[in-house]
Amino acid sequence: MITSSQKMGVASSFMGKGMFQSKQASDFISGTLYDQFIKKDIKNFDDFHIAVLDIFNSLNSALPSKHYDVPSRKDIEEIFTKWTKLAKDQKKDEFIDFMMKYVNQNKPDGAMIIAGIVAPPGAMVAKRAGESVGQLNMIKAIPDVVFVPSATMLVLVAVKFYKRIFMGVSS
Repeated sequence: MITSSQKMGVASSFMGKGMFQSKQASDFISGTLYDQFIKKDIKNFDDFHIAVLDIFNSLNSALPSKHYDVPSRKDIEEIFTKWTKLAKDQKKDEFIDFMMKYVNQNKPDGAMIIAGIVAPPGAMVAKRAGESVGQLNMIKAIPDVVFVPSATMLVLVAVKFYKRIFMGVSS
């Protein structure tokens, strides 16, 4: 259980360390999020899940330079079972504990960044080389504006697929 002095960090953990140092500001933000959450008509797990997704949607749209990952369905199911068993006055504390534990900022993956930087010039080189090969001569008909983004997306999907299947990383 998180103590009241640690709850001050809810807003800071949402928006980066040191952005809101005062307890009043963090209490206001966590209270606003909880108020937005509790205004939903929550009767079952699906309603609860939609309300949690709405909170994360609000966080991600309000803070344009940051993106926060949504907890897994299993984690949301666990908190839902705890939350339904609590008294009304304890639900807010449980919600704040849940947000403190599961609000994590999405960090860019190094392999994806490198692939995203290297893929466009590589696609151009591959296209120019393919234009001189007889069997791939039709590649001239595809405009660069279509070919380069398509090849880049294909490379990014391949990197993600490789990491997920062969390395067991779910990024």
